[in-house]
Amino acid sequence: MRHGKKINHLSRQKGHREALLSNMAISLILAKRITTTVAKAKALRKFVEPLITKAKTDTTHSRRTVMSYLQNKEGVSTLFGEVAGRTATRPGGYTRIIKLGETRLGDNAEMCLMELVDFNDIYKKDGAEKKAKTRRGRSKGKKTEGEGEVEAAAPKAAAEGKAKKEKTEKAAKPAKKKAAK
Repeated sequence: MRHGKKINHLSRQKGHREALLSNMAISLILAKRITTTVAKAKALRKFVEPLITKAKTDTTHSRRTVMSYLQNKEGVSTLFGEVAGRTATRPGGYTRIIKLGETRLGDNAEMCLMELVDFNDIYKKDGAEKKAKTRRGRSKGKKTEGEGEVEAAAPKAAAEGKAKKEKTEKAAKPAKKKAAK
């Protein structure tokens, strides 16, 4: 039974696995996206997301802690500078795993693209903010006063005309029924 065994060993011993994850984390931090297998990406996500969270507080202690994991000055400086700046408001979930749907030629391993969420311009929330600006409920209040009165009066008059027409038709129908009896 494998109760409580959460670590994927990736068919490697401890030292080799730590070196692999450290190198992959440095590559992800510097390049912002990497292509790897799904198993390695899931293991890397558990490795790198706590480091990004620690990078939000730029203290000597947190820099030394991250340096003990990565052992790369350039990677640590990029993490505490550029990456921490963009992920400052995000409460977690800094990485995205996109399955590519193709397998590696040699061993048929499932491949994926792993990227830092805030560095992908395609999925930015700018489009969502633009959609919020085009709300239909607010459009009438933003027009100038003269235009708003004329345009607001026309639909009201049309609606009132329809309502009167429907009332007269409903009143005529019961009268026809009574006359038929």
